[in-house]
Amino acid sequence: MREEQERPPLPGDAQPAELRLRLRLRRELGLASSVSLISGCMIGGGIFMNPQHVLYHMGSPGGSLLIWAACGLLATLGALSYAELGTLITESGGDYVYILRTLGSLPAFLVIYVSTLLVRPAATAAMSLTFAEYVVAPFYPGCSVLPMVLVKCVAAACILILALVNCWSVRLATGLMNLCTIAKVLALLVIISGGLWVLVQGHKAETLQNAFVGTTQQLGSISIAFYQGLWSFSGWNNLNLVTEELQNADKNLVRAVVISIPLVTGLYILVNLSYMVIMSPSDIRDSSALAITWGNQILGDWAWLVPVSVALSTFGSVNGAFFSGSRVCYVAAREGHMPGILSMAHVKHLTPSPALTFTSAVALIMIIPGNFSSIVNFCSFILWMIHGTTISCLLYLKVKKKDLPRSYKVPIIIPVIVLLASIYLVLAPIIDQPQMEFLYVFLFMLSGLVVYFPIIYFGYQPSLLQEITVQLQLFLEVAPTMKNVD
Repeated sequence: MREEQERPPLPGDAQPAELRLRLRLRRELGLASSVSLISGCMIGGGIFMNPQHVLYHMGSPGGSLLIWAACGLLATLGALSYAELGTLITESGGDYVYILRTLGSLPAFLVIYVSTLLVRPAATAAMSLTFAEYVVAPFYPGCSVLPMVLVKCVAAACILILALVNCWSVRLATGLMNLCTIAKVLALLVIISGGLWVLVQGHKAETLQNAFVGTTQQLGSISIAFYQGLWSFSGWNNLNLVTEELQNADKNLVRAVVISIPLVTGLYILVNLSYMVIMSPSDIRDSSALAITWGNQILGDWAWLVPVSVALSTFGSVNGAFFSGSRVCYVAAREGHMPGILSMAHVKHLTPSPALTFTSAVALIMIIPGNFSSIVNFCSFILWMIHGTTISCLLYLKVKKKDLPRSYKVPIIIPVIVLLASIYLVLAPIIDQPQMEFLYVFLFMLSGLVVYFPIIYFGYQPSLLQEITVQLQLFLEVAPTMKNVD
């Protein structure tokens, strides 16, 4: 009888109101942690891996710098638009929950289907592979090609360690996130300081002379350059994924956006200028690990600091992706669009451990065929389809639901600009440089209809799935939760 009283409640059990009220995710994120989450997710492997790709597609250093500035502006405008949505719809879940509440079940399911099975695990895999490359590189000096088996094993270890941290404690995960964010900013400041020091010594930056010569005019190349640049800003909307864990969300959501994204944009532009002061355009384009190449030229015996700093940076980005990305899966399961087990939280740690475990498993699979550049292009393509749909929801609510209470309003011209940019980023590469992979993305999204109608729309639930849910609930020590909204 004692065992029956102490086991976690099962889906079919009658649950006391006080138990259901207790099982909520805690509001642990203050303003500092919110700024750290946005900045920490953005400052990752992108700024150390993508400048050469942006320069390659734009054809000139000046064009590359314009892309970085435009990416920062677009991320800021997008985040301000999402901030209004976050005050209108106060649940966690970001794009998914905004589309669900505005457009309905089917579009929201397609978003979560693509996000949880493709986009977010692939993004986590790409960042963990970047982490692994910078960890392994110092042990193979002079080697242009690293042993991929070792790189992928290190990436898998990164994912597993961070999954355990996030399953154990929200406070531990946010503390690690804050620490890594400090390390990231310091790493960028070192690179910026190195470039300034060289200029002070009287070095002429040949790369910046005739900076716009050779700039491409092709819309498809410009959109791919945007994809690569925007990847380094990926995470600008991550705070909307965890609004139920945000303290004073009405104010801190906007404050965190206004502080973090302009700060990161400024750092990115200065870092790119530092690269261009030290290295020629051909050196930048040909480098497989740009920050290490920069460090070898400037830091000498202290060049080892660069891979260590980049490894910490990408490690923190993977942690931020876990923290926010698993919440999307958790919210979707709570709404009935994912298996019910994923909507549960650990009875002691109050973390969404089943959702974290699921995200980790899919990310580990993504590591096997992982290729950084291709992952970036096609994840960015899907993400901007989703962002455009979400911004359309905001415009609909601003026009049709003007009277809904909200603590913050963005001028309507801002979401209009973001929507037009989203349409351009989706259509330009298809029109200018059509590839079969874009068709595969659409087909994968449409395959979600095969899942939606029998299981979600008609409610077919195999008895075996219910039995598996019960057993997993007992094994993982998790229980159903309630929404943590005011």
